[in-house]
Amino acid sequence: MIKVLIADDHSILRAGLKKILKEKNDIEVSGEAANHQEVLSLLSEHAYDVVILDISMPGRDGLDTLKEIKSLYPRLKVLMLSMHPEDRYAVRAIKAGAAGYVSKESATEELVDAIYKVSSGSKYISETLAEKIAMNLESDLEKPAHEILSDREFKVLRMIASGKSIHDIAEELSLSSNTIATYRERALLKLRLKTNVELTSYAHRHQLVD
Repeated sequence: MIKVLIADDHSILRAGLKKILKEKNDIEVSGEAANHQEVLSLLSEHAYDVVILDISMPGRDGLDTLKEIKSLYPRLKVLMLSMHPEDRYAVRAIKAGAAGYVSKESATEELVDAIYKVSSGSKYISETLAEKIAMNLESDLEKPAHEILSDREFKVLRMIASGKSIHDIAEELSLSSNTIATYRERALLKLRLKTNVELTSYAHRHQLVD
């Protein structure tokens, strides 16, 4: 029996995933979590084979949670689930230790196959994502500038571009305003930009925000 923990802040989506997986006799959804802390709490109390982890949970997001899971439970298989297209987060997630990446749009068709594959020790990577990973291995000079940002710098960039203030971001990420300002400055420096307006324009031009 493959024991699965579903981590997503939307109860309706969790219910939908459970309905899909309930049809399989060898897969059991034995835990549900809505945020970072609930994930870690359940992992400390129960054993799971696969974690299905939403990349956009409030507060500490899926990438942060993934890194902590892999630090505490390096052998645990984590399958990232996201509403975002593969080119926005998938490569970052795989590099951080995810065993696979499934978009919410294709979850119905792919989710069961992905669970079987990652639970057996393999990676679940779509053909499109495989191509992106191959391209990512090429010279940094051939990458879009935002690819060199750290995960935190990238997140702050997206949040600023979506209209959030330094104070708002600091509260949401439970960090100080000075820390967020530092991430902003680093992102601006790496992207060779000077203002939030330029940063926002860059993010929209490269389709980094919804």
